Amino acid sequence: MRYTAQIKNEGSAKLNRSTHINQTLQYMFPINFAAVGVAAITAFTLGFLFHGPLFGKLWMRLADIHPTGNEKFSDMIPQMAWNLLMNFITAFVLAGILWMSSLSMGPITWGKGAFVAVWLWFGFIIPTSAIEVIWMKRSVKHWLFEAASSLVVMMVMGAIIAAW
Repeated sequence: MRYTAQIKNEGSAKLNRSTHINQTLQYMFPINFAAVGVAAITAFTLGFLFHGPLFGKLWMRLADIHPTGNEKFSDMIPQMAWNLLMNFITAFVLAGILWMSSLSMGPITWGKGAFVAVWLWFGFIIPTSAIEVIWMKRSVKHWLFEAASSLVVMMVMGAIIAAW
């Protein structure tokens, strides 16, 4: 890492503060925020497709949801905003983990990105979401649906971030 220095008359070097901060942030967070954004929006879109047009009827049956016909899109906006924020956080953390993985695995390809995402899904999402089945009596079929959905989402996010 190179730093620019301002030389004073007496010959001592003083670190240019703004350059130092920029280079430190690049070293600490070499994350492509465009890739993170695209991955988060793609995850949000996949979630919509899985829980809507593609498998919405199956999901509602598994989740024991019975629409009344009085539902308003505007009532869902806060939950959708939180969902999108969680997708951004997940994509950001995944990007950081992929960067750290690149230190030992070499350059991360889209396949390696998806592979790392599967391990994170298996090690963190599956065990923590299984608590809902174990203690909260969530249907195993509903849990499997959500687990499969999150697996696809994680793999796609990992592939997008790694390939970018």
